[in-house]
Amino acid sequence: MSVKINSLEFENVKRIKAVKLEPSANGLTVIGGKNGQGKTSVLNTIAWVLGGNKFKPSKPHREGSVLPPSLRIVLDNGLVVERKGKNSDLKVIDPSGNKSGQQLLNEFISALALNLPEFMNSSSKEKANTLLQIIGVGDKLFELERKETEMYNRRHTIGQIADQKEKFAKELPNYPDAPNEIVSASELIRQQQEILARNGENQRKRQHLAEIENRANSLSAEIEKLQTELTAALADLETARKSAMFLKDESTAELEKNINDIEKINIMVRANLDKEKAEEDAKNYKDEYAKLSGEIDSVRKEKYDLLHSAALPLEGLSVEEGELTYNGFRWDNMSGAEQLKVSTAIVRKLNPDCGFVLLDKLEQMDIDTLNEFGAWLESEGLQAIATRVSTGDECSVIIEDGYIKEEEPAELPKWGGNK
Repeated sequence: MSVKINSLEFENVKRIKAVKLEPSANGLTVIGGKNGQGKTSVLNTIAWVLGGNKFKPSKPHREGSVLPPSLRIVLDNGLVVERKGKNSDLKVIDPSGNKSGQQLLNEFISALALNLPEFMNSSSKEKANTLLQIIGVGDKLFELERKETEMYNRRHTIGQIADQKEKFAKELPNYPDAPNEIVSASELIRQQQEILARNGENQRKRQHLAEIENRANSLSAEIEKLQTELTAALADLETARKSAMFLKDESTAELEKNINDIEKINIMVRANLDKEKAEEDAKNYKDEYAKLSGEIDSVRKEKYDLLHSAALPLEGLSVEEGELTYNGFRWDNMSGAEQLKVSTAIVRKLNPDCGFVLLDKLEQMDIDTLNEFGAWLESEGLQAIATRVSTGDECSVIIEDGYIKEEEPAELPKWGGNK
């Protein structure tokens, strides 16, 4: 059960002469009045009584008073907290009459509940870190944020390289008629030499045919005498004719042209190879970019699941890119009422045993917003004691010259409180 304030009685402290107040147990108690009448002094004194000397005002003694401050707060758990005497010594008495001190109060009094501006004035990242530590996911979310940032930066670099490679590939020339591989001059010369060698062999065979024909002609004159030789010669002749019949010389013109054009051909081949390589590089980088995008989406989902499975103190509250958000809005885009609601919810989550919070300067809220904020406090079972520069009916009590005015308002505000 969270602890709340049942009543308070302050005398001769700061601007307060004598104030007695029983704030509403749930919802908003608004202390109204003009500037300089003692409204903020009430909040400062509550913080001092319950929070200890770190909240003690620099000049607590009311100017013009011969009596020291007399301060008394009764909590709904039965504790009576007092500060009295010249040194404003602390006295904490439980319902059994036992006395205690500040250490007991510190167990259920939240320092931020006493000084909400400390939280509200912190940086966006500090607010987010406070929330993450409260719900116990700070370290895990930090690691996911680091991982996401690293992947995002890597993907950004990969994307830039892919675009550059793709642009470079488009700018390179392309020669569809060029060979697929670099042409070697020595290979062309070797092929040329093989053809010349085969042509030389053909020439040798032609010369051999001529020799046989000459011999046959010579032997014909002596046909009777050399019949045997003629028969053999004719057989050789027939064989040679058959061998030479299908011989065909190969042209070296194409090779000679390729040899002459080799550098030009190779320029085109290299250009085609460079273009192909650039296109392949661009595709690889795009594939890697897409893979990283998937990994980043996975990390972001893990972050989302981590936050939304945690026991957040307020629906719509989250942390995005290391900053606190509420219903999708960052702190500087929240309304004043939303900032107060978020701060109050987080401070309460920080110490659930503390059931109240002090709020200064609620004049930034219009009446509708006050009603909305007060209704939310009631629904949450929270007690808020606040100040507002106003003397209107929205105020629970009015302070004037260090005293609470005794006149009753025509109609009490819907969130309760005394006036």
